[in-house]
Amino acid sequence: MNRLVGATSPYLLQHADNPVDWWPWSPEAFAEAKRRDVPVLLSVGYAACHWCHVMAHESFEDPETARVMNEHFVNVKVDREERPDVDAVYMEATQAMTGQGGWPMTCFLTPEGEPFHCGTYYPAAPMSGMPSFRQLLDAVAQAWTARGAEVRGAAARVVDQLSAQRAPLPESILDDEVLAGAVSRLHTEFDADHGGFGGAPKFPPSMVLEFLLRHHERVGEPGSGHSALELARSTCEAMARGGIYDQLAGGFARYSVDNAWVVPHFEKMLYDNALLLRAYAHLARLGDELGERVTRETAEFLLTDLRTPEGGFAASLDADTEGVEGLTYVWTPDQLREVLGPEDGDWAADLLSVTGAGTFEHGTSTLQLKRDPDDAARWRRVRDSLREARDRRPQPGKDDKVVTAWNGMAITALAEAAAALDEPSWLEAAATAADLLLARHLVDGRLRRTSRNGEVSTAAGVLEDYGCFADGLLSLHQATAEPRWLEAACELLDTALDQFADADHPGTFHDTAADAEALVRRPSDPTDNASPSGAAALTAALLTAAALVGPERTARYRSAAEQALSRAGLLAQRAPRFAGHWLSAAEARAHGPLQVAVVGGADDADRAALLAAARRRAPGGAAVVAGEPEATGVPLLAGRPLVGGAAAAYVCRGYVCDRPVTRPDDLPL
Repeated sequence: MNRLVGATSPYLLQHADNPVDWWPWSPEAFAEAKRRDVPVLLSVGYAACHWCHVMAHESFEDPETARVMNEHFVNVKVDREERPDVDAVYMEATQAMTGQGGWPMTCFLTPEGEPFHCGTYYPAAPMSGMPSFRQLLDAVAQAWTARGAEVRGAAARVVDQLSAQRAPLPESILDDEVLAGAVSRLHTEFDADHGGFGGAPKFPPSMVLEFLLRHHERVGEPGSGHSALELARSTCEAMARGGIYDQLAGGFARYSVDNAWVVPHFEKMLYDNALLLRAYAHLARLGDELGERVTRETAEFLLTDLRTPEGGFAASLDADTEGVEGLTYVWTPDQLREVLGPEDGDWAADLLSVTGAGTFEHGTSTLQLKRDPDDAARWRRVRDSLREARDRRPQPGKDDKVVTAWNGMAITALAEAAAALDEPSWLEAAATAADLLLARHLVDGRLRRTSRNGEVSTAAGVLEDYGCFADGLLSLHQATAEPRWLEAACELLDTALDQFADADHPGTFHDTAADAEALVRRPSDPTDNASPSGAAALTAALLTAAALVGPERTARYRSAAEQALSRAGLLAQRAPRFAGHWLSAAEARAHGPLQVAVVGGADDADRAALLAAARRRAPGGAAVVAGEPEATGVPLLAGRPLVGGAAAAYVCRGYVCDRPVTRPDDLPL
């Protein structure tokens, strides 16, 4: 019997027809393991994961392997994107046992949920000293039968050791000196040849880029190539010109397998593109032409390729097409000539670094744009033709579930990009996604993690859902001056402070709510990774909200954010690459709170000019709102009238305001 057919997760549905008797994560699965006195085999992955597909084809679709699994285990399949709490707990165990992690993740648990053997991908046949999956199944089943008490004891010790090691971060200072030191540390890890940080595989440092841009705005240029701006700009250019960026349709792949951004791991994740859209929009606001191009193309990628019929944004596009990684995206010189003709084909091959030898597999190449084309009109024509031809190829699968946190990041990015480049359609898309989350994902005042086709899952929202969605709502409030967005954000923040804060360690937050399902340990990871940690996301939202709300809420939000930042200093000092969102929040604190209120009639050209100047010149993390004078429900506009009957801008730092100005050139920014 397969119990996945009713799942809202596309990843679980991919396994609904396996001969494996899969259970979703549930108390009933563990009760069944206890009744049968067998271990639980936990398999965690996600829909866009290449090696998850490989293991599924090799093992989970094999009848004999499935027979062994069904006979000796209760088999539980989990989508890590739907249940990040489950993934976090057992990934910690996997890394502790093996020194590494990844997906698919394969864990063997006692019926109480305690892990006793963990790993990642296991091949169907022995490989490079790694046992086959069948050999592993037989060994675990035999150990459970012959030495069950010993196995249970070892599992209990694993949980005890993990709990002992995961202490809250100590209180530490995150001040100007730490921020400057983080830039210096990042410079030592910077790849001066290719941009980015570290070696292969190389991941887009989206949150670090935002921090560097904010730091530049606060401290200015030191006059050398070592500046924060130069680190950010050169990395953004290297990625945008490499194969990790889709030169035909916009959007970024998950990471580069090499250190020069040439060959991507082809899956495209919503969170990567949302975070990078925000960083490139910030760069565009500073006058960078390439930043503007990539902002426009990436925003359109979100709206064209990832938008769902309900108005949300899908989680990802697969790395594979018909089981072959990158099949949709790579080209040979002959394929370019076939589509474009010999003259344009050869021109495009030179421009896009498509060679006879190839940069990928089997003589194919990813598309790079190492220089701007010498004929922009020709490039537009060639690009459109190649995109149309590529659209006729088989396409990668799409994980079309809507994840609350990732949609929150997309809402933030689209709202900020719309404000930076004056694109109302992006703002409209952000508002539509926010309305969907409020209507479907907010159930009895509490967030759910995911939905699909308008049907919300039972998985409870985690801390990052509250922080990222609240941040998106606050961005919408700033872009529209609509009170409802601010009120909805504050309700989420109040719930998060009540449900996720660690009462014994002020400034520390758990990733699951106090009344959430109890796992073998309650996860609490402050580290920024591919996306912001829940604690960092909440802290950033609290700082923004404190600058936007009235005095009755300002003190609570500001105090909570200050306490959280007091726990992040050591992480920022030792590993700034994994504290990018924390550092961005700390920059906003150091530069503010900076509030800009622009008042005037909706059709007032002077108000529009003041607002455009404020948005262009205010640093990242500043609160900027424009609306009717003393608009109801908009605290930042309260008590701020027109000046001599004219539109005016009020600039306040640390809640102390300069005199209002009526001309953009006079803005004290």
